[in-house]
Amino acid sequence: MSTHPAPGHTPEIKAVPFGDSALMVSVASDIDEERQSGSRTLREILLEVRPVGLLDVVAGVDSLLVEFDNLAISHGQLAQTIRLAAAGGSFEANRPSRDGKHFVIPMVVNDAFAPDLSEVAEELRISREAVLQHLEDSELSINLLASAMAPMMGRVQFPGAVSRCREPRTNVDPGSVMVAGTNAIIQPFPGPTGWKVIGRTPLVICDIHEDPPTSYKPGDSVRFKVVPESAWERLSGRFLLAGTYTYEREH
Repeated sequence: MSTHPAPGHTPEIKAVPFGDSALMVSVASDIDEERQSGSRTLREILLEVRPVGLLDVVAGVDSLLVEFDNLAISHGQLAQTIRLAAAGGSFEANRPSRDGKHFVIPMVVNDAFAPDLSEVAEELRISREAVLQHLEDSELSINLLASAMAPMMGRVQFPGAVSRCREPRTNVDPGSVMVAGTNAIIQPFPGPTGWKVIGRTPLVICDIHEDPPTSYKPGDSVRFKVVPESAWERLSGRFLLAGTYTYEREH
């Protein structure tokens, strides 16, 4: 039997106990994009419904860690509540987040900022310009906040999946825009990575002096815009906010 969710129907929801007071919840599908978008929708539904005993919903790439008070509800009761909430919540795998924000993130591409762009182009059998065009044409959804609150985003409409670096870098500069598979991520702070670097944003995406330190969260949407190097000085050091980037309106 196919596990693909049919239009207008609630897909099968998997809920596996994870310790004494958590469930690992996901949409049963063998298609990555359906699991990812389904998890985003489930998160929205759970935050709307707020089942009894719910403590937190932690987003993963294609699953949710649902933490709960085991004195208020059991694993089985919560799993059934989640399935009922999904069935009654107008489940649409690609519906936008009700309170989601949209970000346009500028990125500069040159030899120093995009050391892996040519390799990505060769792997996908397209030009460097086509790689960047696919990225710009994709509206990405933030699936989770990874290490150091890095926004992990899917899905870039590449014609194939991008492999990781054969040898991970020990240090990548903040703002580096990186891809692997059909996902994208931005490096918030200096650190190692095995993802391929294809550009850099001049904006500060995470600042521990801000409250909160990031303006984005899972469920928000992102588009990238390649800008000329001349825009770097004007945009450098600005904290990323929805609506911060106004390059297209200024020119």
